[in-house]
Parts: sequence; structure tokens; C-alpha cells
Amino acid sequence: MKKTDQVFQGFRGRLLASVAAGVLVVGGLGAFAMTQPGQKPQQQHAPQKPQPAPLAVAPHPTTPRMIESGAPFSFADLVERVSPAVVTITVEEQVKQTADFDPDQIPEPFRDFFNQFGGQGRQGVPRKAIAMGSGFVINKDGYIVTNNHVVQGGKKITVKFPDGREFTAKLIGTDAATDVALLKVKSDKPLPSVEFGDDRQVRVGDWVVAVGNPFGLSNTVTAGIVSSIGRDVGNGPYTDFIQIDAPINRGNSGGPTFNIQGKVIGMNSMIFSPSGGSVGIGFAIPASTIHDVVAQLQAHGHVARGYLGVEIQSVTPEMAASLGSKNMKGAIVASVSPGGPAAQAGMVAGDIVLAVNGKPVEDSRDLTRRVAALPAGSKAAFTVVRDGNNKTLTVKIGAKKDQQVASASPHSNSHPAETAQAMGLGLAAVTPETRRAFNLGGNVNGVVITKVDPNSDAADKGLEPGDVLVSIANHPVRSPQDVKASVAAAQAAHRDTVLVLVTGQGGQRFVAIKLGA
Repeated sequence: MKKTDQVFQGFRGRLLASVAAGVLVVGGLGAFAMTQPGQKPQQQHAPQKPQPAPLAVAPHPTTPRMIESGAPFSFADLVERVSPAVVTITVEEQVKQTADFDPDQIPEPFRDFFNQFGGQGRQGVPRKAIAMGSGFVINKDGYIVTNNHVVQGGKKITVKFPDGREFTAKLIGTDAATDVALLKVKSDKPLPSVEFGDDRQVRVGDWVVAVGNPFGLSNTVTAGIVSSIGRDVGNGPYTDFIQIDAPINRGNSGGPTFNIQGKVIGMNSMIFSPSGGSVGIGFAIPASTIHDVVAQLQAHGHVARGYLGVEIQSVTPEMAASLGSKNMKGAIVASVSPGGPAAQAGMVAGDIVLAVNGKPVEDSRDLTRRVAALPAGSKAAFTVVRDGNNKTLTVKIGAKKDQQVASASPHSNSHPAETAQAMGLGLAAVTPETRRAFNLGGNVNGVVITKVDPNSDAADKGLEPGDVLVSIANHPVRSPQDVKASVAAAQAAHRDTVLVLVTGQGGQRFVAIKLGA
């Protein structure tokens, strides 16, 4: 992964990836007045006048001081207290450079010079690249938190403090799923550090302060407010981001977001921007997520997550209505991995998970995070709804492995070819002929969709020819007549929608389809 812009799903945004360049060139530096090392700024001497007695210096307050009654407050005390713990992270890595020209096109007098001094043409040669980001010290022993994408692939990591001290850092561990990394530096003296706050107490409209290293400008401070909380930006199921409008840019990645008390409530990780610069839409990883990940990285060097062995979806209002409930929340099981923890506990497709260990489940993301937080080998009680009745299943949580996926169990039944129409769908039984016609896998059984009425609700829900209906209202279907019977039963029960389990190119999922007249 490059340390340059990265687009996250659903936005044309970019990760606040570190500035990847050997030399950073910033325009307009002539506006900065500088002095030579050891040279003091020149001062003009004015006639001496009586001076007032010096003000007593008060200890740092816990909140920014008021300038005067009724005036806006200042962040100066807060920044002065936390800035020493915010560091600049420089990462060296080896990248392969490919020439974008043909060396044969170089004029003859210069071709030998090019070849002699390392020109390799299209083959490319390794070269050293420098990337920069931000980080913050979380305890005096030298543990530092930053983004995974800042240090990923780095051969040498250097940490520089605002006072000029530099250390070579050791990478303790990373977690790509949450984009968190933990570093460690050794120092003879205790290092300045900051504390985590409780992001669960954050409200939209609260002040926040971001400190970091945008474009290589270390210890840059910006302020703004919390724009939103619980943002899902398509960056994985384990993080609900805090959206802030404090300006953050490339190089701010890994830097802290502080609340008004100077506690870390998040870590800057992404921006949404059509231009690459800040437009006031930034995203921070919540402190509670960072804290839990760092604890595992510090103890084990990696993050172990619980594994249930199911594919799930959030229960939508239409799904809830099709099941006879208007206010039901939770996650519906689309498929169960054979032999997995859920299968061994008796969980089946169509079960709706309402609670884990007695705590209600809001949706599929909530269930994913809750299961991931459970230790492998522990037992958990899952409250599910099946056929209108509540059941409690005790599941022994497994250990999640990379690329571990769920799959539906195969069936061996076959049926003679039939066709029918229902819900705006043309239907046919899954047979060797329809398998070949629609390129269906050998383990897919049910009723294949042969055509879709473009004006139907099924079309609006994304059903396509070649998709296979596995169940209707949680009852397996093997023929088009099974589908028609299930639809008729739902209409007789005065249901407006029916819950359909569909297998297609995108996997297995539940869809609530309106029945219409």
C-alpha cells in the first residue's frame, strides 16, 4: 500500500496517507522569517518605562482558559500541555522504480552516461522512499500509537519529538482491520504522554482539537467540532468513525484528536476530499477502539477476534414487517458455515439474533463487533427468533482466521423441470439444464430466476436472472410451486412483504419483497 492517497469505498476520499516523497517542497516559505542557528532575533530598544508587576503563573487548568468574561476561550493551555507528546513519524521503505521512458530513445552521446550511473530502463531499480505521518505517546515508557497505513511496509521507523529528540522505533504490532499500529521507543528519561478519553460521551457539536504533521509541518494545531458520530465509511465492520471538521490533511494520519479536557477521543485516519486537501470532512478512529486494539498488540503483538461462522444482514423495517413485527432490531443469519461454532450450537439460516449475553443487538455491524470482542474458546448466549419463538443458543466462540468465510450447505435433492411466475419473477426449478443455462454451481439448489419484471419490487431490490431463491418466509423451496404456495400463505396472513433468501454472484442474502395486489 502506498503512503499516498487511498480511496475508501463509497467516497472519492483519500486516506490521510503520509507524504511520500524524498524531498518536501512547500510554496510560499519566503513568508516565514528565520534566524541562523544560535542567532537571536534582533530587537529594537525603546525608552524604559515603568513596568507592571509580573502576573503569577497559574497551573495549567483542566479546560481552556477564558480570555475575559463573555469572550471566546483559548486552546493555548490545552495545546501547550498535549503537544510535547505528539510526534512526527518518518518511515523509510524500499520501492521499485520503473522508468516511464525508453532508454533507447536517449541520444547516443548520453546513453553510456545513463547506463553507467544506474539507469535500468524499464526493468526498474529499488530506491529508498520516505513517508511521513503523525503519532502520539500513550505512556511514559515510550509506547506510541499511529495508523497502520503510516508504517506499513516500512524498513526503518524514526520518531521525532517537538523538542528535537529522535528515536528509532520498534514496531510492536499492527491491526489492518482497524488501521491501528503500536510502536515502542527507548528513552533514558520518562517521555511526555497523553491519556485516552471516553469517546462514548462525545456529542455532535463538541469542540475538538487536532495536532499533527500535515505536509511535514510538525505540531500543527487545528480546531473544530464533532460533525457526526458512528460513521460507517465502508472501511470494515470494526470501526464507527467520529466525523470532525477540524482541518486535517496528508501527514495528519495517526495524529490525535483531543476533547476540551485534553484527552484523546480519536485518531485521525481519513478525509473525504475531491481535491486531496481538507474540505472540513475528516474521520477519526474512536479512542475506545484504539484502546482495545492497543491492549492486545501490547500483550500479544497481534489482535485475536472471535469467530461465529455465519453470514449476517441487518434486519430492515421491511424484513421485520414480513415477520410480523414493526420494531424488531437485530441481525438475520443468511448462511451458516458447516462445522463452524454457530452450526455446532444449532444456529440455522433465518435465525434472527436479538441479543448476545443478554445485551440487545442493534444490527449486523453491532453483532460483528460484539462477536469479534469475545475471546476464542469462551461461551456466549445468543438469543434468536426462529419461527416466531425465542430460543437461547450457547455458542463456543472460535478464533477468526484471515479470509474465513461462510458458505451454505449443499443439498442433493433434484426435481423435474417446472416453470411459473410470482412476485414479478419468472421461475424454474434448478436442474442440470438450468445449471448449464445460468452457469450455476453444483451445490446450488432451489428455484432459479429466469426473468425479472423491470417494474417489480424484486427488480428494485436488485434480483437478476440467474439468482436462485433458496427459501421463502424461512421455508426452503425446491420448485416454482413451492414459491407460489409460500407467497399465497403470506397473502392469506395479510402480509405486505415476504422474506426471500437469495443466492447470487454477491453471495447469499435476505431480501424483503413487496407482494403487491
